[in-house]
Amino acid sequence: MPRRTWSSRLLDVSAVLVPGIGRVRAQKEPFARTWAAGNRLALASGRPLWVALGDSMTQGIGANDVDGGWVPRLNARLGRPFAILNLSASGARIQDVLDDQLPHLPEAPTLVTVLVGANDMLTPARRRDVPARFATLLDRLPPGRSVVATLPQGNAEARAVNALLDEAGGRGRIEVADMRGPALGPLRGSLASDWFHPNDVGYVRIAGIFEGPVRACLARRARD
Repeated sequence: MPRRTWSSRLLDVSAVLVPGIGRVRAQKEPFARTWAAGNRLALASGRPLWVALGDSMTQGIGANDVDGGWVPRLNARLGRPFAILNLSASGARIQDVLDDQLPHLPEAPTLVTVLVGANDMLTPARRRDVPARFATLLDRLPPGRSVVATLPQGNAEARAVNALLDEAGGRGRIEVADMRGPALGPLRGSLASDWFHPNDVGYVRIAGIFEGPVRACLARRARD
């Protein structure tokens, strides 16, 4: 489970004081239950598996419902070819993906996506050793079938992570979903009521950012 820190306790207090934060945080448990039930069906389906790793943005927190998140939206755009095994967790950091999510990666999934790092960027202490952790994460992803998002932040640690992603993408080991610069579009109208998570508009944009790299990954696999 993701670590419980002073910042998560601060969010507990904020959720009481700011109604929008409380409304979004209240999605955490029902969304997690919905994905857990869907994961059991996915594993039993015999269909090609898309394994989604990451934090609350891959859970879809902030959307009107679970189907409003970027993962279901992108699966629909692709024609729903995948059974989705969503191993993400709200509050997850890079180390949580390494410790709690990757060990449950099934053998030979068709597609793996990674969207993580926002929770690691919140404080200087959290940013410490982030590039090294991300390098370990990249080493443990299945080559040729993984799509990984860059970090949109402009600090030194985010730039170092993005350089690792660009290098791995250049070698063809992963496809890169680039969230730098203007990719995410204007914040106005794209954030949920907690002013942190995307809303449905924001998740449409994230699905669009991932769509090209995911299609490229699938096309590469078909050629190979």
